[in-house]
Amino acid sequence: MKTLHSLPVLCCAVCLGLLGCDNKNLPKKPDPTKGTVTGIVLCDDTGKPARFATVALTAVPAKDSKNHEDGPLPALESTTTDLDGRFRMDAVEPGRYYAFATLEGYLDPERGIDFDKLESFENDRQRTGEAIREWKDQLVEVTVGAQRSSEVTVRVTRAAEIAGVVTYDDSSPAIGMHFQLLRKTATNGWTGVGLALFSGWKIAATSDGHGRYSIANLPAGEYKVCALLPADDEDAAPHVCLGNTFRSKNASTVKVQAGETVGGTDIAIPLTGLRKVAGTVTAVVDAHPIVRGTVQLLYADDREVARKTSLLEDGSFAFGFVPDGKYIVEVSGAADADQKTDGDTQASPARTYMDKEIPLIVAGDMEDVNLSLARTIPDKAQTP
Repeated sequence: MKTLHSLPVLCCAVCLGLLGCDNKNLPKKPDPTKGTVTGIVLCDDTGKPARFATVALTAVPAKDSKNHEDGPLPALESTTTDLDGRFRMDAVEPGRYYAFATLEGYLDPERGIDFDKLESFENDRQRTGEAIREWKDQLVEVTVGAQRSSEVTVRVTRAAEIAGVVTYDDSSPAIGMHFQLLRKTATNGWTGVGLALFSGWKIAATSDGHGRYSIANLPAGEYKVCALLPADDEDAAPHVCLGNTFRSKNASTVKVQAGETVGGTDIAIPLTGLRKVAGTVTAVVDAHPIVRGTVQLLYADDREVARKTSLLEDGSFAFGFVPDGKYIVEVSGAADADQKTDGDTQASPARTYMDKEIPLIVAGDMEDVNLSLARTIPDKAQTP
């Protein structure tokens, strides 16, 4: 699948604009050129006020509007409701906005977005339109005018929840595990749930001291759940999925309805048969280490990504807890560090290298997996 440079920006815009991550809930001074938005947030299931919910405003994109530097639907305003579920936003620029709220235990629109689908669109305007379509049930439109107060009622809907216990295969609790969640799409594919922003994990939930976990704020649907062993981020983390399989394609699924909590989604992590795969990436011409690039460990039968990491400064990489099997090691986007000489005010362009992959059979620890890469534009001294 192609990666669009603007998608990470969109992801940040979603978080900041719609989830109130930007801390824009501080009181503002009145401004005669601006307006006020007030309102109440109610819980759909009880009809009671949604207390201490986060309310966000994002602009309705105009047909002729240019793409914002922060991506589609950038953050504008956010605040928190009081004990009566009410909120107030002062000094809001006149215009048309979408408003909605989030609250723990209630549907989080970000959990319902198909970011893989958004990634398939060609431009920001199309992605914005698709995001609005996917969020429409949680969006309430409000128009703000100068020296006017606009009233809006926002509702939050009780969400689904998946819970279970993660253990090792000796029955001891697996503590502090992160999780990966995949949801079935309308076309019977699978899409990742959540956003990996600053923490590097799409799902913030972790297993507790007894191995128990709960993933809340979900839309109804069919899911695959995988426990992620400790790593720097989700891409590098080994995962064991429901059904006690290492491969998400073989995972068991769980269906959950709106407002339902489904328990018993238990996962057992094996303690044996897991290997270390490590190595280095160097240049063909002089064997110096290549310090930039992505290394992927792919399953050989269908090229499903088992693990992904970045090269370290010494050109090395490592994957832990790899089950025995047949794989492909793939290096892409490889480059040297920017070159500077004495007196240069700017760095010279980094030398880049051709992608490469090698087959690999893992039946024990392998710490000498080495790949030599040819330059994208070979040196005269480099043998063809």
